[in-house]
This record gives sequence, C-alpha cells and structure tokens, in this order.
Amino acid sequence: MKLDLLYDKLKNFISEERIKQNEPMKNHTSFHIGGPADILVLPQDAEEIKRIITCCKDEGVPFFVMGNGTNLLVRDKGIRGVVIKLAQNFNDIQITKNIIKCKAGMAVSAAVRAALENSLSGLEFASGIPGTVGGAVVMNAGAFGGEMADVVKKVNVLDLEGNIFEMSKDELGYSYRNSVLQKGDKILLDVEMELTPGNRDEIKAKMEDYISRRKQKQPLNLPSAGSAFKRPPGNYAGYLIEKAGLKGYRIGGAMVSDLHAGFIVNIDNATCEDVLKLIKHIQKEVKDKFNIDLEPEIKIQGES
Repeated sequence: MKLDLLYDKLKNFISEERIKQNEPMKNHTSFHIGGPADILVLPQDAEEIKRIITCCKDEGVPFFVMGNGTNLLVRDKGIRGVVIKLAQNFNDIQITKNIIKCKAGMAVSAAVRAALENSLSGLEFASGIPGTVGGAVVMNAGAFGGEMADVVKKVNVLDLEGNIFEMSKDELGYSYRNSVLQKGDKILLDVEMELTPGNRDEIKAKMEDYISRRKQKQPLNLPSAGSAFKRPPGNYAGYLIEKAGLKGYRIGGAMVSDLHAGFIVNIDNATCEDVLKLIKHIQKEVKDKFNIDLEPEIKIQGES
C-alpha cells in the first residue's frame, strides 16, 4: 500500500515514462542479472532527487542510488523500495579551459571523448572503463597506472537531509578502489575534473592503445561486472585465480572467464546465486592454496 501511495506521489512531479514499477534489474546491470525493483525512477536534476528522497522518507520506503549498473550484482528476489538511477537521464557536461564538469550519470566513455576533443590529457587511463563518471568517482576506478583520484578536483553531493554541498578531493578520503562516498550517506550529483592541455594525437594514440589492450585481455563480449575482486596487496586476483586452476570453472550459468580469470562472466542466464556461489568457491580455493583473502569488488544489492 505504501508503494502505491509513493507511486502516486512521484507521478505528481516525474513523468510516467521515467517511473517504472516491478522493473527487472537485469535490464539495468551489465551482468544482465537481477530480480525486479519495486519502483525504478530516472530523475533529471538534483531537485527531483531531493523530492524523491523526501517522498520515500515520508512513506517509510527504502531507496538505493545507482549509476549504469556496471559494477552491480542484484539478488534474484530484486530490490525492495525505490531504485534511483542516475545514468543517461542525468548527464550534462561543461568544459572550461582544462576543467571538465559533468553530472554523475555521464558515461565515462563520453567524458573520455570530451577530453580528447578538447585536447586534454589525464583521463586516458579511463579509456574503455564502463559505467558512469559518478560510479567511477565513488569507487575510485582506475587502470593502467591511473585512477579517478588523480583528476578529481571537487564534487557536489546531496545528503539525506536534502542539503547540497561541495566536497574537495581531500575530503573524499581516496584510497585504492575506495572513497568516503561509498558509505551511502551522500549522493554524488556532479564532479569537476582538472586535466592538462596536451597534444591531441598523443592523447588519442594512448587511448586507442589502452582500449586495444582491454579488448585483447578482457572478456568484453560477455556480460560481467568488470573485475570481480579487488587487487590483494602485492599480487593480482586474476593471477591467483588462474594459478588455483579456476579458469573456465563454472557454477550454473556463471563462469570464471577463460580469457581473464579476474572476471566472472554470465554465459548462460546465470542467477545471482550462481555468481555468489562461484565467488565463495574462488575465495576458498585461493585462501587454501595461497593463504590470501580475496575481497569482492562487485557491489551486491537486493533481497536475500
């Protein structure tokens, strides 16, 4: 009943095509896995996000904020309450000299293209990283020796009381694949990145090289959520998993990629349960053989 009331409230300020009921989350994750969300909303600006959160609080309904779902595994029973998706519906960009400012829903690939078009260097490492800039900033995504912490200057966030304020890079508490924004008590609205003027041809060559290397080494043709595990200190998850003899190991429709053992791929309508069992098996084998604990990099959401 609460959900019906909430849906009616949301319709007062968001058009119906941007509110979806019982929406299969497999349609919103790169893994193509996940049961239905009670309500999925696609806001277009910060004011709509504030009003959605207020409505959820008033009705006592939980909410969850996501980007493009490229690092997300949703459980088979789905997500109760409201999913607020910030992706192509929330993706404006402004470029002033060497500063790129974009909303959290901007695709990383679009930001990388904008940097190239404006002969700005510093985002080359992100070439081929899937998902949104917001997701990349929150998790401090990185590759090829670079990471978002290298380019982020400041961000604007919305707290759960509806206040919008600025945070500098130093306040984001960046570390390997982590930031204070992962606590979930603030919603990233936009980010300002400071890049360096450079030579367009050199920037383009580096971007093309990184994309080519990704295609050779990563199973980009199969549904996955990117690297399944964080890199353990002084080692590589993919190397350990391969040495444990798990390349191609399969549970249900989920498999350790035979191209890159650091990836779990959905090869045949995998369920979330398939992936979770495979993660546990990998962790156990690597622990038994090398006494190293692997920590998942994939974010898991939904009803158990």
